[in-house]
Amino acid sequence: MTLTESVVLDAPPRDSGTTTADRDELFAAPDSATTLSDLLIDAEPQPQAVPAAEGRAHERGSEYAGLMLQVRRAGLLHRHLGNYAGRIAAIATAFTGGWAAFVLLGDTWWQLVTAAFLAAVFAQLAFLGHDAGHQQVFRTRKANYLLGLIVGNLAAGLSIGWWVNNHNKHHANPNTEGADPDIMGILAHSSERARTGRGWRGFIFRNQAWLFFPMLTLEAGSLHGASVKAVVRRTIPNWRLEGGLLAVHMAGVVGMAFLVLSPGKALVFLAVQQGLFGLYMGCTFAPNHKGMEVLETPGSVDFLRRQVLTSRNVRGGWFTDAALGALNYQIEHHLFPSMPRSNLRHARPIVIAYCAELGVPYCETSLLESYGQALRHLHAVGREH
Repeated sequence: MTLTESVVLDAPPRDSGTTTADRDELFAAPDSATTLSDLLIDAEPQPQAVPAAEGRAHERGSEYAGLMLQVRRAGLLHRHLGNYAGRIAAIATAFTGGWAAFVLLGDTWWQLVTAAFLAAVFAQLAFLGHDAGHQQVFRTRKANYLLGLIVGNLAAGLSIGWWVNNHNKHHANPNTEGADPDIMGILAHSSERARTGRGWRGFIFRNQAWLFFPMLTLEAGSLHGASVKAVVRRTIPNWRLEGGLLAVHMAGVVGMAFLVLSPGKALVFLAVQQGLFGLYMGCTFAPNHKGMEVLETPGSVDFLRRQVLTSRNVRGGWFTDAALGALNYQIEHHLFPSMPRSNLRHARPIVIAYCAELGVPYCETSLLESYGQALRHLHAVGREH
């Protein structure tokens, strides 16, 4: 089985209560574009709310199916290739421009500014890889996989194969002990796990709120390490191809640094660039789930509540959307993983109204408050050690 056959980020939940025929209808790929303009013009959808009672009718078999019906009727699962073409062009320009500036500046400490700029560009590349892994960009898995290889493995040094496998598990059981790899790392997200900490891990658990942001500077190294480990252990399909692209990335970045800069400056440049890349990524992911409900066992609640109760949205305008890769619409993204990022903000009012009618809490806050909630949760859990 190839990776392009195994990506299942946009698969329907198994516990939705729908029949196979219903699932095939609800989760069918967006309708094919019939003209070139359909592919290239990014027409903004104008969603029309469907009464929740109608959308939630028992003909679909579940509350989630009713919400999906509203979203499909609003046309929010249609891909917008024009939007992504512009986004890809802008990021490619920033990537090449950043490295061109690096060469032109030469051996100077001003390269630390370049390092900060390239850290932000690497994060934007990672967001593109994220969207490709979710099948948001192109209609075919092969095309999305190719984009993931280019922006992930080659440009950012992150294995798309490893990431998809890891991210599938997260989306299936977000914030679930023993099932979500994102909460099984170096931090404790529940009192039960905090009490298991011994030695250096216990020290981290006790002080995790204070250590959180400093540790994020190591996140890029962790992601690179996990990517290399997946290749070495051959746990991903196409491991030779992915490993080769990772090697080209590492040789290119490290080689460029030492060709242009003196050894000392090169080491500092790489440390700053990778440290800020990790910090950026971590600060983007932190608001999404930290401090939200932690589930004890997989499948303990239905799909809709599993995604909504464990996720948090971050308010903001176009700049917040761009800076966070639209992951500030985390609730909508978890409910509809294959929805193009430009449509998430249009799905938001539909989801808010639907959750309100069901009595399901919908969490949305400012970026700073989201960090505050996350840190207070980590501190409270750490004290349980």
